[in-house]
Amino acid sequence: MSTRAQIAIQTGPSQWAHIYCHFDGYPSHMLPALARWTPEDILAAREIRHVSTDALDCFDPPRAPVIHPEPRCDFCHTYVFAQGRWVEWRAGR
Repeated sequence: MSTRAQIAIQTGPSQWAHIYCHFDGYPSHMLPALARWTPEDILAAREIRHVSTDALDCFDPPRAPVIHPEPRCDFCHTYVFAQGRWVEWRAGR
């Protein structure tokens, strides 16, 4: 069973691109794996099967990210880049 996640990246004042990640989206994997990648790397990937410290395994062709006015959690976990590092996002924080 997959642990799906999304990575929310702010691209405008009220615009967040949500990049889908298909599996291994649980925090103990994603936070160390994301540490190597910049928000620009993730945006360029557009849609991801799996994030590792070595590579972004991307869908080909990828679907465009979903845009929302704020981060949200449509899957199991959402990650955002805050104060120079990746963190798990939770509503109300």
